[in-house]
Amino acid sequence: MTPEALADSLASRAVWPQGPESGMRLLRFYISHAAKRLSPSQLRKLEKAQKLLAARVERELKGKAA
Repeated sequence: MTPEALADSLASRAVWPQGPESGMRLLRFYISHAAKRLSPSQLRKLEKAQKLLAARVERELKGKAA
């Protein structure tokens, strides 16, 4: 799965009705707890997905504030 597809699925309200912030928490938890068992390429993919998802969450929060 590509980082873009992972970020899209974690941001989906169908997967996380509470919003993409919940997906972000799950991804952060997984990276911090599974990092020792991941290959460097898997870790890079997850970190890229985290950056993409963080940007999406930030855009949504700005949209709610405006």
